[in-house]
Parts: sequence; C-alpha cells; structure tokens
Amino acid sequence: MNPLDRMQIFARVAELSSFTQAAQVLGLPKASASLAVQQLEAHLGTRLLHRTTRRVQLTQDGQAFYERCKDLLDDVDELQAMFQQPDGAALRGRVRIDMSTGIARQLVLPALPDLLARHPLLEVELSSTDRRVDLVREGFDCVIRVGPVAEPGLVARPLGLVRVASCASPGYLARKGTPQSLADLAQHDLVHYVSTLGTKSAGFETMGDDGSPQFHPMAGRVTVNSAEAYLGACAAGLGLIQAPLLGVRELIDRGLLVEVLPHHPAPPMPVTLIYPHRRHLPQRVRVVMDWLTAVVQAHLQSEAHGAPAAA
Repeated sequence: MNPLDRMQIFARVAELSSFTQAAQVLGLPKASASLAVQQLEAHLGTRLLHRTTRRVQLTQDGQAFYERCKDLLDDVDELQAMFQQPDGAALRGRVRIDMSTGIARQLVLPALPDLLARHPLLEVELSSTDRRVDLVREGFDCVIRVGPVAEPGLVARPLGLVRVASCASPGYLARKGTPQSLADLAQHDLVHYVSTLGTKSAGFETMGDDGSPQFHPMAGRVTVNSAEAYLGACAAGLGLIQAPLLGVRELIDRGLLVEVLPHHPAPPMPVTLIYPHRRHLPQRVRVVMDWLTAVVQAHLQSEAHGAPAAA
C-alpha cells in the first residue's frame, strides 16, 4: 500500500470517525484500514487519532494533517484530471450525494442512466433520508436541500424555488368537503409533520402579502416524522398536508391526491446544492454537481411556467 492510499484511508476514517464505516465505504477489511493508519502514524512519528471503544477522534496533530492531507488528495485528483478528455469521458471513481426521496425518485434517478452511460467508470452513491446528513463527517461530496440552509463553513449554490402544494385525498374530501377558504380549515384535520415526535407543527402555512409565512393552527390526530409516512397518511384520508410539488406531482396526476386552496399558497421553498468548501474539487464531483444543477433547475423552471394542479 503506497503513501497516498494510506492518506486516503486516514482521511475517510477522520471524516466518518469510524474505522468500520471507513472500511465499508472503501471496500476494505477493517484490519487493513487500521493497519494503514498505524503505518502512517509510524512514518510521521505522531499520533493522528485518539481511539476508544466508542469513537475515533482526531488529535491536534491529526487535525492539522487532515487539512493538509485533503488539499493534497484534491490536488492529486486535479492533476489526474489534466490528462482526461476535455468532455470528461474518462471520469472515474465514486461520488456520494444526498437528497430528498422526492427529488431522487422524480428527477435524479430517471436522468441518471444517461449520465452513467456517458461516464462508464463513474460510480454514484445516492442517499435519500429525512434527516440532515453531516457532509464532512459522513463523507458526502454534495447534497441537495429543500428548505432553509444554515450550515456555516459549507458552500451553497442556490438552484431555485419549488412550489408547495396543499393536498388531500379524494376520500377525505368526499367525507369532509373541499375547503374553499382559510376559514373552512376549522372544519378540517391536518397531518402534522415534525422532525421530533412529541411536538406539533405550527399549523397550515400560507404566504402573507409581504411574502412572509403565516400559520393557521389546525386540529389533527396524526403526527409523523418521515416524508413517506406523511404522504401515506394523506393518501389514507387522515387529513391535509403541505409538501413540495415535486414530491406530490405524480400522486396528483394519478388522482391519488387533490390539490386544495391553490389561491392561498405557502411560501415557495428554496432548493440548494451544498458542498464542503475545498480549495479544489475533483473533476468527477464538479461534473456531477453541474449535472445535478441542470437536472433540478430544468424541472424548477418548467414548474414555474406551468399551471397549478387542478383543485
């Protein structure tokens, strides 16, 4: 194993705070990852990581070495990219990305075969989760976020705005009636979506005259903490929901959900591409980020010029 390989293993262990997870990501036995870091420490004459039975943490020397190590590894990727074809035909390696299930299913996965066909040596690891992943610690190259972004130290590339649709199932509307005004909400139920169970959402959201969010408290007997459960609860007739249109458009088109109160919209939600701040980005990451930007922006522009779904 050459010094660059050891540095790559060390960097991944440092990012994931785990030899086991780093070994899994790199496709190595855990013992090989541990030995590589030991050999690197012996060569440098300093301890880079504090190891306990519960966690792995960078030492002060390890933190300094990690920062220089990442710059060097990025420079190596950049140097190798100098000898690739201008159109990126020789892209190789893994790119790890995260996004919502709706964006993955509706936008990215349908377009992914074309990207992989153009870059046969490129590998993509795509995560879809309701929680906000830690880009650096979990080793993500970039993520697409829907909603406010407040993560210092990261680079944010705005992609646009997505419309929020208020929806209910046909069965629910047949039973409870279709709300025609905000005053009608008093007679309806809201499926509450929260990150932490035990709390309640602020209520039904609309956009004020100045563009600021306005909340209307609503009753609701069901609270969920995942996007799939949120859509499932609405489809089951348990109440109204409000979700990014890109996540519910297919269900609306299939008649499984119906958009309501389209003239009282919630504020649109920002869509942002986020990535760690690095002096250089590997060419494969730049290419994938530009591709993601084009795919998502094309959809947002199309949505912005389209007509609202029928109520």
